[in-house]
Amino acid sequence: MPIKNRQQLLMIGAIATVVLFAGDRLVLTPLLKTWNARQARIAKLRKDIAQANTMVQRELVPDQSIRTRWLKMCHNTLTNNPSAAEQRVFRAVDSWAQDSGVAISAITPQWKHDNDDYITFECRVEATGDLGKLTRFLYSVERDPMALKLELVELGARDKEGQQLSLGLQLSGLVLTPQKH
Repeated sequence: MPIKNRQQLLMIGAIATVVLFAGDRLVLTPLLKTWNARQARIAKLRKDIAQANTMVQRELVPDQSIRTRWLKMCHNTLTNNPSAAEQRVFRAVDSWAQDSGVAISAITPQWKHDNDDYITFECRVEATGDLGKLTRFLYSVERDPMALKLELVELGARDKEGQQLSLGLQLSGLVLTPQKH
């Protein structure tokens, strides 16, 4: 094979290699990245559609509905009337104390207006009794459906043997304020 033909063949091969390399860098790689990004977006959209369908199905089934659960939670909140809300909590504390046998020594209520959407009613309860009674009292507090949260629990001994204990509770009750439209 003559040298000129060989040089032309090598030149054509070099140019073809450069064109293929440039085609890979300028065309094929960006197309593959775009394709992969599109596939990821399609997968995310399918996941979002499946999640939305699940939410719609939950709404259609009344006993598992989020709205039904929310209405139940709203029903268990304290009323907007401060004196009625306090009375409801005081009656509940009294009922829990009678059921468990503890002695309530002090109840200190306090209202907090931290947000426009809700108000909290904080109540400090001081009680005394033995360990079994205090345990039943705490169990009653936790099992009550009223929208109360135990913020703080303090337990201390009132005698040297530890038979008589004192219990300090910080309860927080939720009052939802009506939405103005």
